[in-house]
Amino acid sequence: MTTESHHACSHDHADHAHDQSHGHEHTHEHDHDGHDHDHGSCDGHSHGFGFGHQHVHAPASFGRAFAIGIALNTVYVIAEALWGVWAHSLSLLADAGHNLSDILGLGAAWLAESLARRAPTTRFTYGLRRSTILAALANATILLLVTGGIIWESVVRLFVHGPVEGMTVSWVALVGIAVNAVTALLFMKGVSNDLNIRGAFLHMASDAMMSFAVVIAGLLIVWTGFQIIDPIVSLVVSASIIMATWSLLKGAVSLSLDGVPAGITPEDVQNALLAVPGVCGLHHLHIWPMSTTETALTVHLLREEAASQTPDQIITQASVILREKFGISHPTFQIESPPVSCDLQQACC
Repeated sequence: MTTESHHACSHDHADHAHDQSHGHEHTHEHDHDGHDHDHGSCDGHSHGFGFGHQHVHAPASFGRAFAIGIALNTVYVIAEALWGVWAHSLSLLADAGHNLSDILGLGAAWLAESLARRAPTTRFTYGLRRSTILAALANATILLLVTGGIIWESVVRLFVHGPVEGMTVSWVALVGIAVNAVTALLFMKGVSNDLNIRGAFLHMASDAMMSFAVVIAGLLIVWTGFQIIDPIVSLVVSASIIMATWSLLKGAVSLSLDGVPAGITPEDVQNALLAVPGVCGLHHLHIWPMSTTETALTVHLLREEAASQTPDQIITQASVILREKFGISHPTFQIESPPVSCDLQQACC
């Protein structure tokens, strides 16, 4: 059996495949005369043991959005908390609590984004990209905990109400809608492809929704005089926030446990790789997140004995398919010749 490890390094305009054969006690077949050890030419990275990697550029920084969002929410939290105490409004205090959690969440997400951009080291060979996953998990957890506290206080207020300055509540919450909506819009372009940014966006969008509900509650109290409207509105909005946050929590937990990222089906990846000319089977297919925006893959590809495609050609085509069809930017391949032992019921020759 011949076993060769290949990895592809991609640049903006061309893909370069580097390969190196490993020593085995079996007879070797080499498709090339020598080994290429100059892996350093690939995006400035050096990889031993025949390992090379394919990278894509990180998305644009959201540093400015984080700075603006934290500044706006810090000012608003202080003002809203003071007005909430003065107006005896649970809705305002609840909204201030959400905004405080937003500041913490935005800070964690900003820190994670900064850490993810640090270069890999000999100890952290993938860098600190995974911090974005941890930040998304922290964001979801903080949001659920704060919302749980609001629900508890709202239930208490259902039975013990105090006077609420409805008009004051509405005016302060109206400012909150503007603050939270503007901040949420700053993160809109990263919602679809970055769970970390999605967590920050959800925090802002949730508070905008809470502020809108507070405006409605304040006006209803002014018109009807029913103080119980305040905790009821808080309960309704809190329930909707939990529903919206649940998917974020599930996604963050899945990524933290190395689950296949949403939008990628392993069976589709397997079928796409099997369709590459010269590939007759595969095994040891693993797909996992390196961060909230980058996906890694390792797989053993079985090359047909009579294949006209060289291992380099197979690697290049497989890399392009994974990048363009599935957004997998960090593949690692090992080329083998049948027969081999296969597992996980994955397709083999």
